[in-house]
Amino acid sequence: MTRLIGLILLLSASSIQAASFNTLDALSQDQFKQLSENVAAAAQYKGVTPPEPLGLLGFDVGLSLSYTTIEADQIFDLASEGDFDVSGIALPRLTLHKGLPFGFDVGVSASGAPGTDIRVLGAEVRYAVLEGNVALPAVGIRASGTIVEGVDEMDLQNLGLDISVSKGFLLITPYAGAGIVRSTATPNDAPSLTEETLDQTKVFAGVNVNLGLINMTFEADKTGDYTSGSAKAGFRF
Repeated sequence: MTRLIGLILLLSASSIQAASFNTLDALSQDQFKQLSENVAAAAQYKGVTPPEPLGLLGFDVGLSLSYTTIEADQIFDLASEGDFDVSGIALPRLTLHKGLPFGFDVGVSASGAPGTDIRVLGAEVRYAVLEGNVALPAVGIRASGTIVEGVDEMDLQNLGLDISVSKGFLLITPYAGAGIVRSTATPNDAPSLTEETLDQTKVFAGVNVNLGLINMTFEADKTGDYTSGSAKAGFRF
């Protein structure tokens, strides 16, 4: 887990320019929409957990890193006076999930890129339609949301709804799901631009490996046209 923390700090430090969209007024409305879609795909809620309910006494706590590709480098350059010179957005996250009665789980996450003011706060509520057993998979419905803070040039919020399925095999639990993410991006101090409301489909798949003393999860996600990869290490009981 120490190595993962070091990797998170290294990669997130390379994306510090993500908070410096100080020339949004150089963008056309269509370019602002593309920028917002890409940032929204990076900041949207990534719980990086299977849908199996934790149960009343269960919890899942971990440190994760998500990396989202940038599909239009020139737009990020225009929005940041050429300072944004990386190929993706890396965001470390601290996540906490807690089991509740009747098949409900709740989760929260907090993210911040070192050396910047960028912060992403998120939360989720999940309900297990099927809790899963030896014969049946677990099926969960999740509602989630995130708020991007610290970026003065743009306000961004995400709301998500998805359904996922998992089936455990000894220590390994693969899972997959699909849903939709609605984002609202509001430019500040850019009179030529107007607010964008964005709907992006989301598909994701992952695998959870619980070794008892440590729990590892790996997840791939495609939101709209943008691909993300996530890795998490922590504890799940």
